[in-house]
Amino acid sequence: QAGSPLPLPLSRPLRLRPYTHIHIAIIMSAEAVDYDDCLRVALAAATAAGEEIKAAWDAERAVEYKGAVDLVTATDKKCEDIIFALLKAKFPAHSFVGEESVAAGDGRTPPLNDAPTWFVDPVDGTTNFVHRFPFSCVSIGLAVNKVPVVGVVLNPILGETFTAVKGRGAQLNGKAIKASDTAELGKALIATEVGVSRDPATLAAIIGRVQAIVTSCRGLRASGSCAMNMCGVAMGRLDGFYEIGFGGPWDCVGAAVVVTEAGGVVLDPSGQPFVLDARRVLCANKHVAAALVQCLGTVPDGPLEPHAPAPGGA
Repeated sequence: QAGSPLPLPLSRPLRLRPYTHIHIAIIMSAEAVDYDDCLRVALAAATAAGEEIKAAWDAERAVEYKGAVDLVTATDKKCEDIIFALLKAKFPAHSFVGEESVAAGDGRTPPLNDAPTWFVDPVDGTTNFVHRFPFSCVSIGLAVNKVPVVGVVLNPILGETFTAVKGRGAQLNGKAIKASDTAELGKALIATEVGVSRDPATLAAIIGRVQAIVTSCRGLRASGSCAMNMCGVAMGRLDGFYEIGFGGPWDCVGAAVVVTEAGGVVLDPSGQPFVLDARRVLCANKHVAAALVQCLGTVPDGPLEPHAPAPGGA
C-alpha cells in the first residue's frame, strides 16, 4: 500500500556502502506502491484482453509452435501487447515479465529482484483456446519484494473474474470466496497437469505422481490452465493442485494471491516455501496440504524437471 518515505537518520553524514542507494531506492519504491491502483489497472487490462479472446473464440486460429505440443497464437501476442500497454503507461518504473515476450527472446525468465514486477500470461491455456475448451484465462500478477501482492485471473468464456490484494481477501466476480473445508486427502478432489515435456523420464515422473495421487484421493482433474486450477482451489471447487515444470511465473503469481487470500496455502510441491520462478507449485486448503506434499514426496522428480529449492533457501 501507499506509504510515507522511509525515515533516514540525518543527524550525521549518511555513508553508503556500494549499491546501498540502489537497495534504498527499491525499498522506497515498494513502500510507495498503491495496491488499489494496481488492482484497478490490472483489472482493466485483463478485461480488455478478455474481450480480445472472446472476439477470437470462434474465428480461425493461426497456430505456431514453441515446441512439439506447446502452442502460441496471434491472440496470445496481441493480448500481451494490450496488457503491457496499459500497465506500462500507468507504472513505467515497474518491471514486466510476459510469457510471449520471454519466448520471443532467449526463453529464459529474467533474474528477479525486489522491485515491483508484473507477471503476465495473456492466454493461460492456449491449447484450450485453440480447441475451444473453455478453460482459458488472462493471468496478471504483481510481486513486490518477490512476494505476490495483487492478482487478477479472468476467464472471459465462463465469465469468471478472480481478484485479490494481499491482506484484503479474494473475490470471484466481486463476491468473497474461500478455500474448501475438506479435511482428508481421501475425500479431496485434486488437479494437476501433464505439461508439454515428452521425454520418457519426465513422463515417468508425471505418471508416477498421478498414480500416487489417484490411489490417495477421491478424484483427479486436469483443466489445462495452471491459473484456473489454482483459482479452483481458492473458490473450493478443488481441494488441491500441483504442477512441476510449467512455463514460468506468469502462470501462477496472480493466482497465488487469490489462493492465499482465500485461506489456502501455496507451497513448493516438496513442502518448501513457494519460489516465484521455480516453475513448481502446490496449493491446497490448509487441511490437506501436508498430506498432498507427503504423497507427492513418494515419487522422485525426473532428472530434467525443475528441482525443489534447497531446504531453508529461496
